[in-house]
Amino acid sequence: MSEKILVVAVHPDDETLGCGATLLKHKAAGADIHWLIITEDKVENGASQTEIDIRALEILKVSKMYGFHSIKNLKLPTMHVDEYSMSELIERISKEIKEIQPNIVYLPFKSDVHSDHRKIFEAAYSCTKTFRYPFIKKVYMMETISETEFAPNTKEEAFIPNVFVDVSDFLEKKLDIMRVFQSELSVHPFPRSEENIKALATFRGAMAGVRYAESFMLLKEIQ
Repeated sequence: MSEKILVVAVHPDDETLGCGATLLKHKAAGADIHWLIITEDKVENGASQTEIDIRALEILKVSKMYGFHSIKNLKLPTMHVDEYSMSELIERISKEIKEIQPNIVYLPFKSDVHSDHRKIFEAAYSCTKTFRYPFIKKVYMMETISETEFAPNTKEEAFIPNVFVDVSDFLEKKLDIMRVFQSELSVHPFPRSEENIKALATFRGAMAGVRYAESFMLLKEIQ
């Protein structure tokens, strides 16, 4: 039986920034990869219908480039996740996790500067309890450019990776996929620039003794 991989993306593009090349590597190894999107822009919150339509097309194109086995979208309003109770968030995320039954889960970093990221981490991590979700064998936090590096620079809040994935063969496709999210990229020194994405992969690769790497914090592993 092939592995099932789930990435929890608070916003579309978080999956690509945080673990895009790793997802491609999982896919190349025969795993089923699944995408759980939490939020979307809405007209009532200031987005234009044109922007919403463009993002829907981007999600469709990106899903095909990855070859996701499934895409789920909770469609919570971006920047308004804190208006939902924790119990409601847990219930909605739990429903999707129980349906997918992933073996490996990638979550946002617990101290990302974006409040949506922090709240979704808390809710999603509650959905990894072994006695309720015995199919989950590994849980990682991922490093999302423009969110993770702006967490408070204290030892309690710092992203300290302890898992490195050699993605040397997959970084260029990750960049191709990220280019689909045209509105999310800009030129250096903007954090979400192609130059910065490649620089982080180079830096993490040097830490691991490979050309390019993505890094993670392992929270749980059951062997």
